Amino acid sequence: MSVTQLVAGANCPVPREKLHVEVLLSPAQVSGAEVDISAFALTTTGKVRGDEDMVFYGQPRPGNGSVAFLANSAGRAEFSVDLPNLPPATEKIAFTATIHENRTNFGAFSSLQVTVKNAAGQAVLQVMLPANGMVESALILGELYLRQGQWKFRAVGQGFAGGLKPLAEHFGVEISDASTPAAAPPPPAPSPAKKPISLSKVTLDKGKPRVSLEKKSEGFGEIRINLNWNRETAPAAKSGGLLGGLFGGGNKGMDLDVGCLYEQRDGTISAIQALGNRFGSFRSDPFIELKGDDRTGAISEGEWLHINGQQWQTFKRVLVYAFIYEGAPNWAKTDGVVTIYVPNEPPLEIRMTEGGNSLGMCAVVLLENINGTLQVNREVRYFKGHQEMDQAYRWGLNWRAGSK
Repeated sequence: MSVTQLVAGANCPVPREKLHVEVLLSPAQVSGAEVDISAFALTTTGKVRGDEDMVFYGQPRPGNGSVAFLANSAGRAEFSVDLPNLPPATEKIAFTATIHENRTNFGAFSSLQVTVKNAAGQAVLQVMLPANGMVESALILGELYLRQGQWKFRAVGQGFAGGLKPLAEHFGVEISDASTPAAAPPPPAPSPAKKPISLSKVTLDKGKPRVSLEKKSEGFGEIRINLNWNRETAPAAKSGGLLGGLFGGGNKGMDLDVGCLYEQRDGTISAIQALGNRFGSFRSDPFIELKGDDRTGAISEGEWLHINGQQWQTFKRVLVYAFIYEGAPNWAKTDGVVTIYVPNEPPLEIRMTEGGNSLGMCAVVLLENINGTLQVNREVRYFKGHQEMDQAYRWGLNWRAGSK
């Protein structure tokens, strides 16, 4: 039986039966770090109904026992989830990991693995979340969820820097700080002036690979994504002429294109890019538009993708990529950078100046709709082309050669 491998953001169906979910940490132990693995049974709103929806070592079989904590040892935990016997209100089960008292972060581990097994004990899917560079002390590893009558599992990898408290509050659990003694309420004070929003640029790198923007009732407005790069021409070869041009001695610089793969909540998947004249539309479906394509190098501000953030609820994920349309792949020389502008938020910058110099395609950043929030994940992964990138992220498009 083949085992489906999932990357963060990907999902696949699971059988509607009693499943086993195993979480493994690598290494199993890190000095000074005690990791708690838990599960949260959630309603359609993404919130718990009460304490009985939290499953962990101190409460291994709450409610009707359909979600149960089975085993716990150094670097390992196992749950059973009896999908046919879940309470009707339960539509999602999230599996989490937290580091006790925030004594370190998950960057101290090399990886976190989640394996889902069917009722016969056979593995049906596996998730490997690389932990290098993580600065968070709490993570949502993955989730089982019900979508149009089909149970699925999604690899998540969403982090919380504050540990258990913000993670639990994300699921609607009230956490009291027992270390703070009760005190008489202070006299009412005038409301402080609203703190201005910092618009200084934020760089996403290996040390800070993701940010999450809170859900907004009015939506996120016009999300603008810019690709820019160094347009300086390559130096001419000493032996010019025809042969010099054939072997890269000409003076033409590299040209980059920006595009994206998108997946909507209704299951629609497609791509927006200049190649194939797939420019999209901002005001109507798919609510993503490529604003022109610079083949001359004369437009100093680069290329732009615009996403209609007022329609963010229709999206599941968007993968923004860049590829070298002309010129030999050399990402360090491109000095390529993608900048994301969201109204009333600091610009987010992701650079593509490392690695992959033999590969012309770079998956730059993954935007995910996590319960209405906008999670921005730095990717910077290099591929030979569209097909290889599509397979790595399990998008499911059929690619064929074409021309613009």
